[in-house]
Amino acid sequence: MRANIFVEDIFFFKYIGCSTLAKTLYRQIHEKHPYDVAWNSYQPDFDVVHYHSFGPMALTHRSYSKGVKILTAHSTPRLNDGNVAFSTIINNQYPKIYGKFDHIIAITPPSLREIEEMLPDMPTTLIPNGVNREKFTPDEEKRRRFRSCLQVDDDTTVVLTVAQETPRKGIYDFLKLAKKMPDVTFVWVGGYPYSVLSKDYAKIELLKRKSGKNVKFTGFVPDITEAYAGADIFLLPSYAEIMPMVLLEALATGVPVVARDIPEFREVFGDASLLFSDIHEAEGFMRDETALRRLRGISRSFTERFDINRIAGEHMNTYKRLAEDA
Repeated sequence: MRANIFVEDIFFFKYIGCSTLAKTLYRQIHEKHPYDVAWNSYQPDFDVVHYHSFGPMALTHRSYSKGVKILTAHSTPRLNDGNVAFSTIINNQYPKIYGKFDHIIAITPPSLREIEEMLPDMPTTLIPNGVNREKFTPDEEKRRRFRSCLQVDDDTTVVLTVAQETPRKGIYDFLKLAKKMPDVTFVWVGGYPYSVLSKDYAKIELLKRKSGKNVKFTGFVPDITEAYAGADIFLLPSYAEIMPMVLLEALATGVPVVARDIPEFREVFGDASLLFSDIHEAEGFMRDETALRRLRGISRSFTERFDINRIAGEHMNTYKRLAEDA
């Protein structure tokens, strides 16, 4: 059984989460099954092709590939609202595009239900995202390096967000919280993968320029593990997600998570995070040292069930089953 993992991985596409997830999965499978898996091969002769995006390169390859065509649904229609310009037009294409594949992998129960409602006859499998717990782990030296770059001392509380700079990701609430908590350093790692097509691009740039001295926008950083290691709290104020890798990466590094109370986070992360309904509650959580201490004690162990070794094995079993049934 030969599998090909395929994802848009050029220009700004390489910074989107699905590309990172595809690389993480490929590296883990390749380590144990080097002769069974290829990366972004344009050859048609594979038993299984696992797509992680549906841009022009992926759809062109899908048109002539001979194997079983699997798509992991890293995106669903509701995620585009507040994130991409012309989202209504794009969302109308999802049933048509997703329907071209033979099998869909959903990564959370809510997204699985959304796909089944959109395409009742599409075969689906639920496999969550995985995290490399050897790469994302507490590290004092990395913590010191990152905080040194920020020019903050050991006593300063650092709140980290890793996300695209869009309204859906909660950037406006991030800025409001930073204004309410001037004694805390707020750091946003990430940029605009969709460039000027990103929702509210000009407005966000203006607000960034007006933000306080306790707010730092780093853009993309060379070693994201240093950012996690240097943070005291991970904040994700996003309004809609499926299963963002950033939460798993933060938790694996032992950083307590404060995130918006949305169905995916409630259903997947449960007691391993503090879920807020508004910024006042978020501020309260970030001031609650007792609650944060509890999370620090359980965050890393919570990610054992999402270890990339286990998740890669689930993917290989799915590939084999679908290839045999083809």
